[in-house]
Amino acid sequence: MSDLRFKSVETASCRKPVKVDVPKERVEKYYAKQVFNRQKMFEYLPKDTYTALVDAIDNKKPLSLKLADSVAEGMKRWAIENGARHYTHWFHPLTDGTAEKHDAFIEHDGKGGVVENFSGKLLVQQEPDASSFPNGGIRNTFEARGYSAWDISSPAFIIDGTLCIPTIFISYTGESLDYKTPLLKALNAVDKAAARVARYFDPEVKHVSSYLGWEQEYFLVDEALYAARPDLVMTGRTLMGHESAKNQQLEDHYFGAIPARVEAFMLDLEIECHKLGIPAKTRHNEVAPNQFELAPIFEEANLANDHNLLLMSLMAEVARRHNFRVLLHEKPFAGINGSGKHNNWSLGTDRGKLLFAPGKTPEENLQFIAFVANVMAAVNKHNALMKATIISATNQHRLGANEAPPAIISMFLGSQLNKILDEIENTSAEDIILEGKNKMKLEISQIPEIKIDNTDRNRTSPFAFTGNRFEYRAVGSSANCAAALIALNAAVADQLNYFADAVDAAMAKGVDRNQAILEETRKQIRESRRIQFDGNGYSEEWKEEAAKRGLDTETSAPLMYDAYQRPETVEMFARTGVFTKKELEARNEVKWEMYSKKIQIEARVLGDLAINHVIPAATRYQSLLLDNVYKIKQLFKGDKADKIARQDMALIEQIADNMASIKSNVELMINARRKANHLSDERSKAIAYHDDVFPLMEKIRKSIDDLELMVDNEIWPLPKYRELLFIR
Repeated sequence: MSDLRFKSVETASCRKPVKVDVPKERVEKYYAKQVFNRQKMFEYLPKDTYTALVDAIDNKKPLSLKLADSVAEGMKRWAIENGARHYTHWFHPLTDGTAEKHDAFIEHDGKGGVVENFSGKLLVQQEPDASSFPNGGIRNTFEARGYSAWDISSPAFIIDGTLCIPTIFISYTGESLDYKTPLLKALNAVDKAAARVARYFDPEVKHVSSYLGWEQEYFLVDEALYAARPDLVMTGRTLMGHESAKNQQLEDHYFGAIPARVEAFMLDLEIECHKLGIPAKTRHNEVAPNQFELAPIFEEANLANDHNLLLMSLMAEVARRHNFRVLLHEKPFAGINGSGKHNNWSLGTDRGKLLFAPGKTPEENLQFIAFVANVMAAVNKHNALMKATIISATNQHRLGANEAPPAIISMFLGSQLNKILDEIENTSAEDIILEGKNKMKLEISQIPEIKIDNTDRNRTSPFAFTGNRFEYRAVGSSANCAAALIALNAAVADQLNYFADAVDAAMAKGVDRNQAILEETRKQIRESRRIQFDGNGYSEEWKEEAAKRGLDTETSAPLMYDAYQRPETVEMFARTGVFTKKELEARNEVKWEMYSKKIQIEARVLGDLAINHVIPAATRYQSLLLDNVYKIKQLFKGDKADKIARQDMALIEQIADNMASIKSNVELMINARRKANHLSDERSKAIAYHDDVFPLMEKIRKSIDDLELMVDNEIWPLPKYRELLFIR
């Protein structure tokens, strides 16, 4: 055993829970302490400024520079009083992470000194280098200018002495270079379209909000063991490692007692979340060893997404304090569950009505069924796009493995809702009885009886109705939720506009409003049936059935991205104002490039570990075995000696075969990588990495994992799964 590994394992086995500085007051006293929310706005802003700012936030109005100056002054005063020395525009580039550039609150005072200052101009707009972030060719290296602009709907916050101002990030020519810009556009689109439909049932509705409740799954690994695994350090996953004899097969970790060290980490993280206004509520052990989950209370989607990105950076910081490393890779360990980030998505009116919640009257339930049917239609039309939004070089390991949704988008609705849709679909117009101007009675007894959360749950469904919301289970744990939310909200907005146009056209011809709504709802149900599947998504039969239905069954990540450039996708995003064709093309370039780079890094790390760590260890052990055979032959005679020698020689040959396979496949992998790197366009390069490089990595891993079972444990150079997966 190497000194590094020995010290790592020894250190990891002696950890004690870190003492957490728990606030003396209850959580409601320090919740959002570090957030410039409406309470702080009311306290630090002039009354007229506060009123105008709240009106701009609630009604999506532009903000004048004069008003921004007043906001900036109050925000600066609050920030400095709370220990801030710097400020930054905090934005979401196309890296799945966040970005920030810190500036101090100082300007020259004209007398040789400085004064702390923060103007509306600095609050509203700054100029990061747009060519240094992934941009898909929109910005060249010599075209550096880009702009970040304040998102007034997401409150500023203080972290580590810096005032962070959530912003969008766009190019000099106006194209979005981030996730927040198109997310805000998609949320505005679904607001207008859903409100248009909701007003059929309640004319007082002005706005519809999209809500998100994410469930963040993650792994914890002891920091010392993490440092002894170069593959974890550089790629976030183990590129090799044989399964532990015990992993999750006893099902004893899920919802089990939380280890003391982990509970201390969770408490510390929860306190930090609450100070930053992140409504962390649920924590528990997940299915796999060392896997855990944190989930918050639902929030408006844009704010919820900001909070999730902030959480991911918080987790890393807090974990270090507890001698842990957080793994957000979707599949850090082979043979056990990977990590997702289930996106629970819903829509609600400014009148307090959840649009996916059944009501108490037939009319409320007609609204409920109409919105469900339109979501079905949107997901049906854009099932390939929905899959493209969540696939990545990391999430491809998880999707389709028997703990995650398959790489086919379908919808689970549950038996009762499915029965209701069947009856609506098959009920003739003559069976509909209208009562009064705004009332409707259906001769379908079940409709007034719909209850929330009366359906079973289907873990194999990537997009499931779960009572008053839809759970998009296919999103990966390391992803920016916005990628999925942009497409989902935009597709639903486009579908709702189509629905409303059809209803308005029928009403213009004299058809009663409720009758027109019901007929168009029935049409959407009939046309969207192929997307509904309540069975086992893991089965081979479903893959065959999905292909027969015409659903997208592509399994290659680089080819899935083609869905972004299909004519129906380009047209949908254009109609909703979310993306231009140029922006979609740029994003695809980024996706293909990021895919290639991630596989390239993994291949390089794997090659280095195989040749410089595994092969020398196997060679050393092989030499010890050969020396042992020689000594046995010298010391003993007869059949017994020959039998022992033959056993050792058989093992020596197996080791030699695996080493030869590793060397051969590493050489093939290097050549495949070089060939891929010479391809000029990013799509072809990504396809080459998927088709030619990645399969060789799997072959190399198999040989290494076989060697792990043969080589003496004290000689093996890397911590094994049995050490990594069980916190001491």
